[in-house]
Amino acid sequence: MTPIPSRPETAGAPPSPSSPGRFRWVILGVLFCATTINYMDRFLLGVLKPTIMQDLHWSETDYANVVFCFQLAYAIGLITVSRVIDRLGTRAGMALVVGMCAIAAASHSFVSTVLGFCLARFALGFGESGCWPGCAKTVSEWFPRKERAIGMGVVNAGSSVGATITPLVVPVILKLVAWPFAFLFTATLDVVWVCAWLIGYRSPDKHPWLKKSELAYIRSDPSPPTGKVSWFQLFGHRQTWAFLLAKGLSDPVWWFYLFWVPGFLAKQYNLTTGSAAASAAAMALPVMVIYIMADIGSVSGGWLSMKLINRGWSINAARKTVMLGCALCVLPVFLVSFKIGLWPSVLLIGLAAAAHLGFSANLFTVATDTVPKHAVSSLAGIGGMAAAVGGMFVAKLVGFILDTTHSYTIPFAIASGVYLVALGIFHLLLPRLEPMQLPEEA
Repeated sequence: MTPIPSRPETAGAPPSPSSPGRFRWVILGVLFCATTINYMDRFLLGVLKPTIMQDLHWSETDYANVVFCFQLAYAIGLITVSRVIDRLGTRAGMALVVGMCAIAAASHSFVSTVLGFCLARFALGFGESGCWPGCAKTVSEWFPRKERAIGMGVVNAGSSVGATITPLVVPVILKLVAWPFAFLFTATLDVVWVCAWLIGYRSPDKHPWLKKSELAYIRSDPSPPTGKVSWFQLFGHRQTWAFLLAKGLSDPVWWFYLFWVPGFLAKQYNLTTGSAAASAAAMALPVMVIYIMADIGSVSGGWLSMKLINRGWSINAARKTVMLGCALCVLPVFLVSFKIGLWPSVLLIGLAAAAHLGFSANLFTVATDTVPKHAVSSLAGIGGMAAAVGGMFVAKLVGFILDTTHSYTIPFAIASGVYLVALGIFHLLLPRLEPMQLPEEA
């Protein structure tokens, strides 16, 4: 591989606190692309749901089983893949998991049964399980503590950008080829990202394009303990349980939006008329608005907590105040099950999605606030595993409710109140965001 050329620096130049450099934001942009493609892989099934269910004659339970397999693999992968990333390092670990996603996404094009889709989604879930822990680890390595919330906010925004782009791209693809080949498009994007990552990424200590002043700024936090951390050690701390339970309660709501909202809007407001391309085009604008609002919420949630910290608020107060505001913004989403109109429903779901990502950006940052950098990916994996397990049961529950009642009232009612419950449990377990006291390696 051709080495990356070094950027000349002025020897002995003192670091500039006011302008340390901005290369860390370039790295953040690359992570943003990873999560954008990740969610295009993930959201494509939701956008194609009406077409696939009609062509393959699936019930809601069949669809729920396919989603369940994705969540099951995601949970299993978070137990194992996040540890692999910690051991391999960020560069090799991220290349591995995104490469796995490319193979799994492509496999969707060659199956046509519920079982086949279950296997393809299982493979995709296993690959995607490493993306978010890997991004959290990278943010912890490239950003000082006070900037990590906005860093994770930008990373989270990639999910809603991916969900925004997908319904715009799908109608174009469906005019050219049959729907199975849409999965090859996202697989190609995964391959391109892996190539760019391997060519351009190095750790901060070894990256030739990073200024010394910016490296000093990134390393400006007090040095945490170093050494190996076992999962048993992590489970012995309240920080782990607070993060685990809050993620396990709140994240399944996002899965519900991702996998069921396009189908909900299509059914509730008769958007699935005409050809597959026409149906996808009818859903494109409403879904796009929802996830543009989600983008704004993700970045705003991280930016607001950073702003409060810069004004002298404690990290604890800033994070939890923003999370409380987000939890309150979700409450009105239960109204959408009462046929209040397409665009009022879109705006309320968009507000709830924005609030979720603002909540999640601050919650995810707890992993970088409270554990050593070398254990961040493991803690993120534990929280993601809890979210995936919760998502598994929510998938089965939603499928059963829809086949039984043909109503979305109960799912949206649960989505409305669960964030306040999650935040209450989080605060009871962790009234202050204290760093874990882990033993330092001898």
